[in-house]
Amino acid sequence: MKKMKKIAVLLSGCGVYDGSEVHEATLSLYAISKNGGVYQIFAPNIDQHHVVNHLTGEEMDETRNVLVESARIARGDIKDLAEFNANDFDAILLPGGFGVAKNLCSLAFDGADCKVNSDVERVIKEMHAASKPIAALCIAPALIAKVITGSEVTIGSDKGTEETIEAMGSHHKQAGHGEVVIDVKNKIVTTPCYMLDATIAQIGEGAENVVKTLMEM
Repeated sequence: MKKMKKIAVLLSGCGVYDGSEVHEATLSLYAISKNGGVYQIFAPNIDQHHVVNHLTGEEMDETRNVLVESARIARGDIKDLAEFNANDFDAILLPGGFGVAKNLCSLAFDGADCKVNSDVERVIKEMHAASKPIAALCIAPALIAKVITGSEVTIGSDKGTEETIEAMGSHHKQAGHGEVVIDVKNKIVTTPCYMLDATIAQIGEGAENVVKTLMEM
């Protein structure tokens, strides 16, 4: 019997403006399951940078935890990223959302000079060192570009973010809806998702194409 591929999924909260993009996260989980894989969801046990009211777009005067908020998407089946061991997984996938750029690293505030959460950096570097595939959606490829210098990724066609990726010492390749950019050398798979003006159907297509590519690797 063929062994099921086990994929780690790294979340950054719950909600596009201050956490994980829920459509990208959910459709990635769906694609993994649909294509014969299994997943384990992780998130760092840290406070969010801030909390945004998703109805008004305004910042709220409260504190939330990235692991606790990510557990909403995971239906409670989630682990602290500190427990992650690269030996347990065949690949890792990072959905997008501003939480990637605010909670997992400081890209939203510091651009190319951003700092990456120590556990997030460790996990990506461990998977890369083990020559295991890494997938990233939406803005998450910019985080990968920071950690793995010289990698080739896509965030679609946003000029400012393209320039930031190049300033980090990595390379950007433009891509459209559902298209996947593959960095063969570094085993990195990326797609733009909501970095473009996408529909939820196009998000699903991008997630599935990324997951299928990941499985083939």
